[in-house]
Amino acid sequence: MRWEQRQHKMNAIRLHTANGPAGLVYEQIETPQPKDGEVLVRVHAAAITRDELNWPVERLPAIPSYEFSGVVAANGSNVEGNAIGEEVYGLSSFKRDGAAADYIVVQKEFLAPKPKTLDHVHSAAIPLAALTAWQGLFGHGQLSKGERVLIHGATGGVGHFAVQLAHQRRAYVIGTVATEDIPLASSLEMDKIIDYTKTQFEQEAGEVELVFDTAGGERLRRSAAIIRKGGRLVSVAAEPSQETAKRRGIKAVYFVVSPNREQLIEIAKLADGGVLEPIVGEVFPLDKAKEAFEHSLRRHGAGKIVLSIAEE
Repeated sequence: MRWEQRQHKMNAIRLHTANGPAGLVYEQIETPQPKDGEVLVRVHAAAITRDELNWPVERLPAIPSYEFSGVVAANGSNVEGNAIGEEVYGLSSFKRDGAAADYIVVQKEFLAPKPKTLDHVHSAAIPLAALTAWQGLFGHGQLSKGERVLIHGATGGVGHFAVQLAHQRRAYVIGTVATEDIPLASSLEMDKIIDYTKTQFEQEAGEVELVFDTAGGERLRRSAAIIRKGGRLVSVAAEPSQETAKRRGIKAVYFVVSPNREQLIEIAKLADGGVLEPIVGEVFPLDKAKEAFEHSLRRHGAGKIVLSIAEE
């Protein structure tokens, strides 16, 4: 049976006005159809990011949430290897509608088999944050075995993946965290935990080859001082000072994460091997997505906020 004959309408949360969660509307819209090289995914869970409602303000109305887990519902033309009913997860393009809906259309190269040992809620919490950590540490940061890395915001959404991935690469991992996050930091088994609210991290960290910054602000500004000559400063929070980097003889990079199927495959293997564990905070149903986004702006706790959209 052709997909067009099966389903015409779907539930979705869409941003209609550029004023944060207040601009979200839960409604029924036309189910998208996969085109050449695209896959239609029945979304089971989708994770949200704190500031993502600022991203699509030039193309409203827009569906938010770009990381998801679900099952293949239909394939467009020239798509091979994606069986109907296959469990997949991924990070979609930020330039098109996201996954806070019953269905999402995704370019086939952005999809990967989801971790076999995790449910959809926990799988949905992985793509954006884990890919950011992977690309920051290994792509831009060129982290090698035995090197010392300082991770700012080490218990945050990206940070807790960065700690686990850096450990897996057998680096010496130092993390800056707030006082209330020390118990979680301890469970991540960092080599050194620094409470940045009580001490200057420069006094305790020593020299490092890499700083991976997810916090920005004052911590980012002061980071170049502890990086060895030839080292790297990588941030996903703000643009580091290139003038300071040049003066210190280090490389400084700001980047935005990119979807990557091959990296998601490797990340799923690590999750299935027990090396990488996502932390999920609160779970909301799709029709409560507005409340979920409001909650994301108030909270500073650990773990991803996830929308549960279809039953497991």
